[in-house]
Amino acid sequence: MNKWYRRTIYSFAVLVVIIFAYAVVYHYGMLYLEGESKTFLQSLEVVVQTFTTTGFGEDAPWSSDLMNVLVITMDLTGVALIFLALPVLIFPLFEEALSTTVPTSVEDDLADHVVVCADTPRAEVLIDELDSWDVEYVLVEPDREAATERYESGYRVVHDDPTTVSGLESANLADARAIVADVDDDVDASIVLTAQEVSEDVQIVSVVEDPDQRRYHELAGADAVLSPRPLLGESLAAKVTTGVRAEFEDAVAIDGDLQIAELPVGAGSPLEGRTIAESGIREATGVNVIGAWFCGEFESPPSPETTIDRGTVLLVTGRPDQLADLREQASASIRQFDGGRVLIAGYGQVGQRVAEMLDEQGVPHTTVDAVDRDGVDVVGDVTDPETLEAARIHDARTVLLAIPDDTASEFATLVVRDLSPETEIVARVEQAESVQKMYRAGADYVLALETITGRMIASTVLEDEDVIAFDTQIEVVRTTAPGMTGQTLQEADVRSRTGCTVVAVERDGAVHTDLGSEFRIESGDELVVVGTDEGTNRFTEQYR
Repeated sequence: MNKWYRRTIYSFAVLVVIIFAYAVVYHYGMLYLEGESKTFLQSLEVVVQTFTTTGFGEDAPWSSDLMNVLVITMDLTGVALIFLALPVLIFPLFEEALSTTVPTSVEDDLADHVVVCADTPRAEVLIDELDSWDVEYVLVEPDREAATERYESGYRVVHDDPTTVSGLESANLADARAIVADVDDDVDASIVLTAQEVSEDVQIVSVVEDPDQRRYHELAGADAVLSPRPLLGESLAAKVTTGVRAEFEDAVAIDGDLQIAELPVGAGSPLEGRTIAESGIREATGVNVIGAWFCGEFESPPSPETTIDRGTVLLVTGRPDQLADLREQASASIRQFDGGRVLIAGYGQVGQRVAEMLDEQGVPHTTVDAVDRDGVDVVGDVTDPETLEAARIHDARTVLLAIPDDTASEFATLVVRDLSPETEIVARVEQAESVQKMYRAGADYVLALETITGRMIASTVLEDEDVIAFDTQIEVVRTTAPGMTGQTLQEADVRSRTGCTVVAVERDGAVHTDLGSEFRIESGDELVVVGTDEGTNRFTEQYR
């Protein structure tokens, strides 16, 4: 409303000047043209009557042409000012009165909450986690339109500037358990410094886009500085090296020999075109299939009659040697190109980290980027077939898409799949909602930065949840489940209720991995649960 107030003041000042100017002209016009002597106040009254359309009184009619022209001009000016006032002053006033009023502070009794300062969709992943644990939160949003949109969508929002002391005090930061800064690196550093002025005890979590900025956020006073992009690059690189190495480098170790792995099924694999039941995975390798992605849709447990196609990602548990045996079956036997060369499309932070890890592993690779810089082998648009041809797309075993734009990644996937149908496509996307579209376009494996960031933040601020794996499509968490105490796994029916699988139970320092349907949960047990982010949230809500 500040803009409306200024506009009103300016308009009123202009109106006063116009009225007084007309009053002066009218006063002397009546004196010299009509021969009538009037006081200035009487002349001012006539002008006001004209502008307000209330009449002219005893002055009408006028005998001289010039006075009639003057009165006509005043009439038109008054009408014009009225019509100008409607869109400039009146309509905005009504719009403001009818619009949603976003709170500028929270209740005084709000405590042990998380203050979220973020303007990215990544905040939604964190909020979903907080909701599943019944942890209160408040979003501090400086932009009015963004704050209104979030407030109308059901979020708890405070419209204020998180880089100011008053802005964080409006979110009751002094009584909060943590504050999360995830706007951009410069703003986040300012939020960290401001948070320390408001409260010295609150946990401060900062998310940096550029890993080189980590030190400055630590110097500013952040308790935890998270850098998800390098982790994303490392995970994607591990997926690539798994395709050309004998061992699983990205499996999640649970205890001893038990590991959890995501296994994309490649073109030409012996598993392709067979149902889960026909594949005989359990009988041939001893590996348990606890879930699978079919065209980006997760099923746990997968139906025995579901067909395994190229692009299916199996979620499996087993010993390292068992997983290696299954990997050989799932790999594309016909994809033996150029010694396992990888084409990295996009040479930003993620692409550079992937290239570093491939160099460490001795995996040959070609880099493509639109910007000519050190480390880029081919300069060009990765969505242009000519650029990919110049990068020898047909000889590449794997294309790793590390483009920061999801729409461009989707289009690049279509182009790669058209040029080289047998080439494996591993990709990153910014938003979780883009994952399924990438699978539909033909990608073999996709990770979302939004998901990884949300998990990292949630694991940092939630004391009761330990996220074991951030950088996978599935979430692996270690948590307690008081709601299952005294129940067997069959009685709890975790899979059908949540879509998750309990793969291990830690009790009195020992980890139990051979869990039958009659395994009974006892008080104090810690469960290792595997599922999607939505599934693990449902598990928390169901069994806490």
